[in-house]
Amino acid sequence: MARNVLVDAGFVVALLSSRDAHHQWAVTQASELPPPWSTCEAVLSEAFHLLGEVGTPSLGALLRRGALLVAFTLTENVEPVVKLIEKYSNVPMGFAAACLVRMTETLADPIILTTDQDFRVYRRHSRQVVPCVTPE
Repeated sequence: MARNVLVDAGFVVALLSSRDAHHQWAVTQASELPPPWSTCEAVLSEAFHLLGEVGTPSLGALLRRGALLVAFTLTENVEPVVKLIEKYSNVPMGFAAACLVRMTETLADPIILTTDQDFRVYRRHSRQVVPCVTPE
């Protein structure tokens, strides 16, 4: 069964940086839930920033070969994204996380690969657990 596998910046950084504490976890997840993975531009911005100059070529390669796909249009989702950020301001919820949670509301059979435990707090459609895989 095909799943819509979404990835956050933490997963991308862990996958591409052997120095990351969650690198082996990310490699294992990548083999169990192989690309293509969907994400949003906010996640890519964070990942490029966190990886820096050293990681840019590897992230660019994932994009060029279609392993990472931008599957989100903010202009069609502004209100739900802003509402999520407002709702979880005490956590807090960042823009990229809000976009990913919104993506789980619009895609069939979604799952997020993330190193961020806050996704266990967030809810999709106000009450449903966000399906995600995180390191133990």
